[in-house]
This record gives sequence, C-alpha cells and structure tokens, in this order.
Amino acid sequence: MTQDEATKPAAKKPKQCEINSYLFATHFYLNDLSDTIKKRQNALAENGEAKPKKLRMKRANAKPKTDKEKNPMRELRIRKLCLNICVGESGDRLTRASKVLEQLAGQQPVFSKARYTVRSFGIRRNEKIAVHCTVRGAKAEEILEKGLKVREYELRRENFSDTGNFGFGIQEHIDLGIKYDPSIGIYGLDFFVVLGRPGFSIAQKKHRKGKVGVKHRLNKEDAIKWFQQKYDGIILPGKSR
Repeated sequence: MTQDEATKPAAKKPKQCEINSYLFATHFYLNDLSDTIKKRQNALAENGEAKPKKLRMKRANAKPKTDKEKNPMRELRIRKLCLNICVGESGDRLTRASKVLEQLAGQQPVFSKARYTVRSFGIRRNEKIAVHCTVRGAKAEEILEKGLKVREYELRRENFSDTGNFGFGIQEHIDLGIKYDPSIGIYGLDFFVVLGRPGFSIAQKKHRKGKVGVKHRLNKEDAIKWFQQKYDGIILPGKSR
C-alpha cells in the first residue's frame, strides 16, 4: 500500500435510512410503470387494436412436434410367442406332443414340471406333464397368423390381459397346416403373445436395471387396438356369467 492510499479517507457506508428511501423510490417507480403499461393496453383494446404479442426466438434445428402414434418408439411389436401343450401326464403322450411343437416351431421344445401334487388328476409334484417353446421374430408372426386364421380372427376381451398381452387356444394342431400322422395323433395347442415397445428390455437387464415409464407401458386397450389394426380382428362380446 502506498503512502497516498494510506492517507485517503475510508469510504462511508450508506446508512439504513438511505437504503430504505432508495428501495421505496424504486418500488414506487415500478408500480407507476406497471400502471402506465396497463392503461396503454386498455386504450389499445378500446380502439380495437390487438395487444402486442411476445416474440419468441425459434431454434434453427428445432424439430416439428409429431403425434405419439407416429413415434417409432411407440410402435407395438411381438416380443415373443409362447406355444404350450399340456398333456397332464408323462410318458409316450408327452413325447409325441413334443414332436408336434418341433414340427411347428422348428426348434427343440422344453418340458414343464408340475408345481404340486393333485391326486384327483393323478399328478405328482415335479412330474413332467407339459411341453412348451418360445418363438421370436418373423417365425413368431408366421405361426401367430396361422393360429388366428384358425380362430377366424375372432377373440374376446377376456383373452387380453391388463398388461397388454393376449392368448387363445385351438383344439386340433392339424388346422395349422401340419400333416396328420397316425403315430402322433391330434393335440390341442395354447398360444400366448407378449407385446411390447422399444425400450422394454431395460426392465429385464441384469445390471443397471431400470423401470419402464407409466406412459410407455401397455394396457388392455392398446393390445386390442393393435390386434384390430394389424389383423383386422373382431372382438366378440364377453361370455355371460
């Protein structure tokens, strides 16, 4: 610090009364300005002139807003198709049922075990009683098309779940175009379709698992609408209870 700076007197701080008077004057000025603006707007409205609109700067790379239906992330698709044949017993009948699924899906099916014992049906716990397989991609769409054709594209609201999936069954597998084999016989078949949107796999990740947003999830109405649009399906009235 130089000698001249040391000899200069220190700056005086404003007193509280001066600060209050300055704030009061500023507040009074702003109120007066807002009253003037309101009077000007009212005068323009009386003369029939429109109020000046606020100008907003638009981004040069701003994308136009699109409908949710056109958004590719909102499109519904078949995540997987589950085919199931429940025989109710193990042995030769179950082995023949697995051959039916192998002919239909072109892949090796998996046997399902009973969860608990049911003596009235002769079922024991951990006994193999059913066979199933999971199909994805174009093969799933092809098999589903055959199954819906057997049902004449008619389903009920009870066939659809609250989470946007649906299922149905057929009585004879030969209706799907499989040639009848006397050594195999005829079996019924259950179809269960799991629908989804892009991004659903985040909930099944092993690491860094996330949640699917509420607006991105599926419900019964979404699945029914997809079925009607894609396959021109018919929704029959529910069964009387």
